[in-house]
Amino acid sequence: MSEEKVLGGRSSAVDRKTNETDIQLSLGVDGSGEVSIETDVPFLNHMLDLFAKHGQFDLKVEARGDVDIDDHHTVEDIGICLGQTLREALGDKKGIKRYASVFVPMDEALAQVVIDISNRPHFELRGEFPAASVGSFTVELVHEFLWKLALEARITLHVIVHYGRNTHHMIEAVFKALGRALDEATSIDPRVKGVPSTKGVL
Repeated sequence: MSEEKVLGGRSSAVDRKTNETDIQLSLGVDGSGEVSIETDVPFLNHMLDLFAKHGQFDLKVEARGDVDIDDHHTVEDIGICLGQTLREALGDKKGIKRYASVFVPMDEALAQVVIDISNRPHFELRGEFPAASVGSFTVELVHEFLWKLALEARITLHVIVHYGRNTHHMIEAVFKALGRALDEATSIDPRVKGVPSTKGVL
């Protein structure tokens, strides 16, 4: 069960406690890249730090989970919590740009993230990672995290890893591009009156 708490401005926090994980996460959309992350999954800590710094989000995560089994539940539930806080922080979405497409290189790797803050959750991942793990982190959890983020935030998220040889570099490019794309899509455009949709609602 999760409990969402609205803070001030475009920000939100959630506490999620299950038999598998115990997570406290807060997100400030209009931040400065202030980050505090403590989880049992070191590689995810690194990726979340990159995501927040390059997206200029204020992000605090404290998470403990059953990593003695594996990292799956912790990674999945952090994705759920991040999606919930993003959706809550954006509120009625008035004035946002809504769309973004960002390419980010990381040495030999190139990733692209395309976003529509649409209230229609959808996720696509295209790309082949050379390795099944980075250190102790299982690469298939990248899909799990991003899908749950898109589902809970109710966004359309397309991730394309065009090429790369080093799996760490490829995933790092994805998270940097995710931060920059979300920053652009959530930014306020003073020319937009109401929500950017002919339906009049997102």
